[in-house]
Formats: sequence, C-alpha cells, structure tokens
Amino acid sequence: MSTRYTIDKVSGVISAPPSKSSMQRAIAAALMSQGKSVIHNPSFCDDSISALSMARSLGARITEYPEKIEIEGGISPINTALNCGESGLAVRMFSAIVATYPGIITIDGKGSLTKRPIKMIEEPLTSLGVSVRSANGYLPVQIKGPIKGGRVTVDGSQSSQFLTGLLFALPLAENDSVIEVLNPVSKPYIDLTLSVLSHFGIEMENIDYTLFHINGRQKFRASEYTVEGDWSGAAFFLAMAAKGGRITVKNLDINSHQADRRIIDVLRLAGSHVYTEKGSITVERDKLHPFVFDISDCPDLAPPLAVLAAICNGTSVIKGADRLKIKESSRGENLVRNLSAMGAIIRMTGDIIEISGGQRLHHELLQSYGDHRMAMAMASAAIMTDGGVSVDNTDCINKSYPGFATDFKLVGGEILI
Repeated sequence: MSTRYTIDKVSGVISAPPSKSSMQRAIAAALMSQGKSVIHNPSFCDDSISALSMARSLGARITEYPEKIEIEGGISPINTALNCGESGLAVRMFSAIVATYPGIITIDGKGSLTKRPIKMIEEPLTSLGVSVRSANGYLPVQIKGPIKGGRVTVDGSQSSQFLTGLLFALPLAENDSVIEVLNPVSKPYIDLTLSVLSHFGIEMENIDYTLFHINGRQKFRASEYTVEGDWSGAAFFLAMAAKGGRITVKNLDINSHQADRRIIDVLRLAGSHVYTEKGSITVERDKLHPFVFDISDCPDLAPPLAVLAAICNGTSVIKGADRLKIKESSRGENLVRNLSAMGAIIRMTGDIIEISGGQRLHHELLQSYGDHRMAMAMASAAIMTDGGVSVDNTDCINKSYPGFATDFKLVGGEILI
C-alpha cells in the first residue's frame, strides 16, 4: 500500500519528536540503576518501545505516563529471551549490558535487523570473559556473563553503537578496563553516551575517542532525565523549508551532542536563512547553491541532504557514503534509485554521492525499502514536484517518528492513503 504526499509551500511551527537515541540510552541507564529513575519527554517510537520491553524482561519495573516514564532499576531477568525489534542500537548496546548478568540471555530481532551483521561484538566480548554464540554473525545471539573487564580492542569504523554498550557495561565489571577504539566514527553519538552516563553517576577517561579508561565496580545512580528533541527527524522539515517556505521547529537544543545537529551547518552552506533561538530553529527559503559535506559522523543526515541537494542549483557532493551500507536498507544505493526515478541526476561512486540539482522533478511511486529515513526523505521530496509523490510501506516511519504525518500536515502538506 502506498501513501501520497503533496505540499506546495512549507509554513508553520512544529515540535521535534523526542530523540530515540537519547531515550534508549536513558532506558539502559535507568535499568542499571538501583532505585527509581524518571524519564521526562519520553519517546514512544517503535525502537524506544522495543528498548522498554527489553528493560522489562531484564527486571525493570516500568510505569508509563504520557509525559514521563518511571523505571525502578536493577537487572534481575524475568525473561531470558529478549527481542529488540528492528533497533540496531538496542541489539548492540544491550548485547554488552546483558553480559553483566551471570547467566544465559538470548537476543533476537525482526525485519531488516536479522540481515545486519553483529559479528563485531563477538571477539571483544569473548576477550572480556563473556560466552557469545550467534547465527554465523547474525541474530539471534546468546550471551553468558559476567563480563570481567580488562583491555579490549573495538573496531569503530562502521558504528559506535557497540562501543556504547561497552561503555555502559564495563563500569559494573569486577576489574578496571581499557577500551582501544580503531578508526572511531560517530563521535557526537559517543559524546551523547558519555553525557547520559555522567548524568547517572558513571565516570571514565576519554582520550581522543581512541582510548577509554574505565574503573570497575562503579554504581549507576537513579536520576531524573529529560529526553531532548530529535535533530534527525527535524532535519527533514528543516530541509523542506529551505526550498518551500519557512518553518520553525521547537524542542531543539542547539548545543546538543546529537550528530544530526549539523543539518543547520549544511543549510547555511547551501545558502538558507537559519535563525536560532533558545529551544527552536527557524529556516527560511532562499536561492540555494550546491554544497560539499562529509556525513561520516552523521550518516543519518544522508537522506534529507540528498533531497536538499536535488533542490540546489549545481552539483553537490556528499562524502562518507560507505557509512550507509549497514542500515535498515542499503541506503546510498536506494537514494540513487528513488531520486533517479523522479528525474534527478544522481550517482554514487565509492563513498561519494554526487547530485546535480535545480530541476523540477516529477511524481513517481517511490520505494521505502522498509527504511524509516528513506520513507521520510521521499515524503519530503514532494516539495520538489508538481504532483507530489507516492511512497510505499510508510508504516516503517513509526520506527523513529510516529508523529511525522501529523507534522507534515501541520506545515501545509496533504496525505492520502
């Protein structure tokens, strides 16, 4: 089933959804704390719901309210078979966290996650005294702790998500630890992890993101935590405004550790008017010119930036496209397929995407490939056409932004199913 999106002019004020990256880290920290933590402005997207379900299975007592979630922490599993849905962060982060428990726990997932490799977690966990058995490098994975601590080397070239799990788990190990990270990427996400850990009472030494010194036998401190607005979801609307009018997105922290805060840097590079106030960002249309930007630390920006580039007059270059391979879909290749189908001039060579923009594109039935960011990017591409766009399987948007359709209508769009 496809969904039709049309929009001629972007105008309005919306509030950014809660960040699932921030939310899932807060859930993990609350689970590992003794006592009651309170998470304000919670996210109820599919990935966050999966993380909450895993925390419940691991023994957390959780009470949900519309504006907050209360979590009584402490890992004492009531179910040793966990399902992380389609959340890549959840499987990589909780694989290390469950290793703090001296028993067997199995983690499985569904959809595209079952096709995403997890082999990168096996050797590091094994070297730390954990028994790990996977299905030839894929889910399901069986883990038996406890994690002992020590020195470990992690490949950080594709993702920081497993590193995040180790940063959560090793403070509870019996021994002190040193993590050596090879070719670290997504440094802003590492900063977000360290910020959440510090908020819940965990400290460690970070040496240029390549060495982390962690004292064992630490304790998480139950806390109140407010989930910040999600720059990843807001990026689609901010990019639309650069072409189609003016929009203000509230609930955004300009000083956030979120990597996708860089969207405002690119919008300025492309010539947009960007106004920042405390807690909100406004973008206003202007004549756009091409840009060059490296997404190595913020790969989730690739979909909205590819659409933005198709709007700009001239050839834009997006570097770091090799980060797009192990996502919910082969995101770089699928961006090329969809935008080419609309008449855009776009090609990917190695880790470079080049887009020659400026022409009006035509309506087409576009594929989401079951990828939430692909679906939102293609919906936002409606601003570049006379007849809008149709996108298949848009239910996948609920993975990160269940309120996307509501906000699309609030800024002047129409949706037909």
